[in-house]
Amino acid sequence: MKNITIRRLQRKDCEIISQSFAKQGWNKPKEQYENYFEEQEKGKRVVIIAEYCKKFAGYVTIKWDSIYPAFKERNIPEIKDLNVLIKYRKNRIGTMLINEAEKIVKCRSELVGLRVGLTSDYGVAQALYIKRGYMPDKLGIHYKNRQLNYGEEIFVDDELTLGFIKNL
Repeated sequence: MKNITIRRLQRKDCEIISQSFAKQGWNKPKEQYENYFEEQEKGKRVVIIAEYCKKFAGYVTIKWDSIYPAFKERNIPEIKDLNVLIKYRKNRIGTMLINEAEKIVKCRSELVGLRVGLTSDYGVAQALYIKRGYMPDKLGIHYKNRQLNYGEEIFVDDELTLGFIKNL
């Protein structure tokens, strides 16, 4: 799309990203993005930014060495933390960010993984990933990177996830 630019995170973006999410009521501290930038500089992570009409619109990251055991054991890079500002949704920005992330991962791996939350807040993301060919990793749900067993009680929050893998 003409109005959308995809590029890598720069240090100057950290404050802009944090402020942009704060304006819609989300707590995403500048330090999170400064940490992402440092990891990107060290080659541990790639951070892809989307701009809509030259304004920050969203981002996604690639973590080369996932802490999720199912991906770590198989050296599967993980797409993490896809976020698009609410006012820019429905402009295919999320799709463009995932396309770019998959393109980058494909240069290093035939497989890519991601995890998605299980509450209704993640419903759109769940549908997007399935539509794109991601399949459950067959390991069930995890809480804080730990596989849950039948009968366990847990606190439902953003740490409750299901892993997906895709052949690129």
